[in-house]
Amino acid sequence: MKIPFILFHIISFLMVVSCGEPETKSAPVSAKISKAVFPHKIPTEKPDIPMSTATERMFDYPGKGIHDNELFSQFKYTPLVGFDYHNEDGTVSRRDPSRPIKVNGTYYIYYTKRQTKIPPIGAKNAIKATDEIPSTDWDLCDIWYATSIDGTTWEEQGIAVARPEKPNSGWRSVATPDILIWKGKYYLYYQAFDEPSGLRGDWCPVSVSYADSPAGPWTHGADKVIPFGKKGEWDQDATHDPHPIVFRNRIYLYYKAAFNKWPEIRDRYAVGHGLVISDDPLGPFEKHPLNPVMTSGHETTYFPFKKGVAALTIRDGNERETMQYSEDGVNFEIASSLSFTPVAAAPHIPDAFTNTDYGKGFTWGLCHFINAGGAGKQHSIMARFDCDLSLDYDNPQVFKKSTVWHKPEVYFQQGLDKQTKLQNVNKDKTVE
Repeated sequence: MKIPFILFHIISFLMVVSCGEPETKSAPVSAKISKAVFPHKIPTEKPDIPMSTATERMFDYPGKGIHDNELFSQFKYTPLVGFDYHNEDGTVSRRDPSRPIKVNGTYYIYYTKRQTKIPPIGAKNAIKATDEIPSTDWDLCDIWYATSIDGTTWEEQGIAVARPEKPNSGWRSVATPDILIWKGKYYLYYQAFDEPSGLRGDWCPVSVSYADSPAGPWTHGADKVIPFGKKGEWDQDATHDPHPIVFRNRIYLYYKAAFNKWPEIRDRYAVGHGLVISDDPLGPFEKHPLNPVMTSGHETTYFPFKKGVAALTIRDGNERETMQYSEDGVNFEIASSLSFTPVAAAPHIPDAFTNTDYGKGFTWGLCHFINAGGAGKQHSIMARFDCDLSLDYDNPQVFKKSTVWHKPEVYFQQGLDKQTKLQNVNKDKTVE
């Protein structure tokens, strides 16, 4: 039987197609994508070739490598000169420095100072705290200030804001100050405690005082300038670490609240940073509808950078130890990963309050260490850090290296406690 000419060609075509299918399915991955390979020299712009997610992400950072990333730096530390800590016996503590401001050639800082008869007894023992016995390192504190010419040697000047008389807000302790300069006047924002820290966590509002001079005298301005959230909202109980900058002609006041904790949960807390905005340093402040604007970090460190706002994010959260950047001061993206970061970083930012339209960053600041002193004598000390997070400074050999080598002792100090060691020994015996 003869096959019609047209039918013969149809059958032949189908046989070719069907025979070719297995070869297509088994072809290597490299045959399915472009043959373009990522070049040896990193392009200045993202190349139009297939790339892995990690490779594409290279071009989303401010620099394709840390050596040219303006928001990456290592940090170097220097002890401060001029502060006495009463023979390191734990009765004197200085912590939470404000950002240094420079006025007429002199630097000013404001900080939490505790000067008590005995060291703190601990948050867990807060019920035993008295008018002379502090629960925590920031209990029974006043806000002091000091001056310096070089940023390293300081002269303590005295109290800037003292605890008011009971029952005024802050009668128990005033702590964690930061500074704002607005229209020729100076404003100090700080936490105002009405109970010993630890009874229910750190439940406290933020107060503000103002002065015509960085040396004071300071006049009480307002209490509870950052509104608490309603019951059930993330910031229902606390507004911590007030941190103002001037951005887009307005006062942007960032703050922190720990949530998912106290009093029911103590070990699985989360941290969020909120933003309130106002045209008046005394308020009222309006909360941003997207709060919290940051869900990592502990003490807040925000500063104008280029046309937006950058944030140094340390300690808490999935994005801890990062530098982040936002064009609008609200929606932040990771700009770099960091290490050995300063705790409670308070950088000297010359344009923090100038309403700059192009922030330049900073090269130094102050921080604190909360574990000075031996057992039973623990207290906090302040220190200086230096870095390269400035558009006007470039020292890659010191600050842009990818690795800083620490002595083995630094790592061994992070060893296991005795109980965990014993648990591991018993676990290993069981496994064997």
